[in-house]
Amino acid sequence: MTKYINRRVLVIILTVLIAVVVASAFLASIFISDSDVEPDFSNTQLPPSLEHPFGTDWLGRDLFLRTLKGLSTSLTVGVIASVISAVAAILIGVASAVGSKFIDSVITWLIDLIMGVPHTVLIILISFACGRGLKGLLVGIAVTHWTSLARLIRGEVLQLRTQQYIAVSRRLGKSSGWILVNHLLPHLVPQFIVGLILLFPHAILHEASISFLGYGLPPEQPAIGIILAESTKYLSAGIWWPAVFPGLLLVVIVLLIDRLGENLRILIDPYSAHE
Repeated sequence: MTKYINRRVLVIILTVLIAVVVASAFLASIFISDSDVEPDFSNTQLPPSLEHPFGTDWLGRDLFLRTLKGLSTSLTVGVIASVISAVAAILIGVASAVGSKFIDSVITWLIDLIMGVPHTVLIILISFACGRGLKGLLVGIAVTHWTSLARLIRGEVLQLRTQQYIAVSRRLGKSSGWILVNHLLPHLVPQFIVGLILLFPHAILHEASISFLGYGLPPEQPAIGIILAESTKYLSAGIWWPAVFPGLLLVVIVLLIDRLGENLRILIDPYSAHE
């Protein structure tokens, strides 16, 4: 019981911490104007200091302000892509479990096909086919990240359909739609919430990696992947701060969100909660 209470406290702390970080990034993107991150050739490649906590880049732009502005872009892409993926996963997973054998076999084949191709390669292909940029990146991430959650939802629905209270509802004349809304969906809400949270860090990392490779956001748009891609040109000259600080901030946020999702999953799972 003490361990369960401690885990609940940890979830609350992580939720508040992540909310503060995300809100700060979005507020910073609103108040930081384009003029604040314009090139200043009199301050090029300055190391970290009190005036420039993350230093400056090769154009003299403040890396701290640029990282905050880019982080909001990465978080926006992550939120939109993960929400689309999670909604698609629950719809496809339920359709696979309650549909005919043909529909189930087609969806299962599609899941296996998408999971059989490396995500990075598939996102690059989809992004390139959609014209790259923000649209191609969102479509690529959304299309490739729903499969694991859809398979989990499918298995959960198949297990729920064998429960006795479902059979009782059918004998009482309840329709399939009534059973879906009143019996199945309430059980799927925790899976949906946890799956959405765990999809979020994957979406952020894939956004950064695809932009880093040059197939995502355009170079003129601030994003963590763009900043990291630019920084690699100057690592050999000993200019390490453009790569370390933005990358470290991204890793910390991803780890916090992943930790929150794992602890929330244990709390919601009735079997894990009573260990």
